[in-house]
Amino acid sequence: MIRFGPERPRRRPNLTPMIDVVFLLLVFFMLASRFGTDRALPVATAGTGGAYSGPPRLVELAPAGLRLNGVPITPEALIAELDRLTESGSDVIVLRARDGADLQALVSVMDRLAAVGFSRLVLVP
Repeated sequence: MIRFGPERPRRRPNLTPMIDVVFLLLVFFMLASRFGTDRALPVATAGTGGAYSGPPRLVELAPAGLRLNGVPITPEALIAELDRLTESGSDVIVLRARDGADLQALVSVMDRLAAVGFSRLVLVP
């Protein structure tokens, strides 16, 4: 049998380069990711909506469509009807999403109301 010298003990693999690479990847992804929200919806909760005065202004969003004070209404007619029911844009409008309602549809209604000047939207469960 051929011998090439004394047998050396096996070396354990060095993990330092791999740990360095993982650390650099961690730093890269932390710096490359975006923190925070793209957009925040300014909504008052039920406890901070303020005093309610005037006629009822309950906008319900259901999977079947919109209702204003329990009466079905189109999104186009909602603005005109709320103008009739409010004295100013700072009057409270209560929004309630029913079971199965689409979140994007709720945000669209909120955007539409905010675009015409309604600033006090209260979202209730």
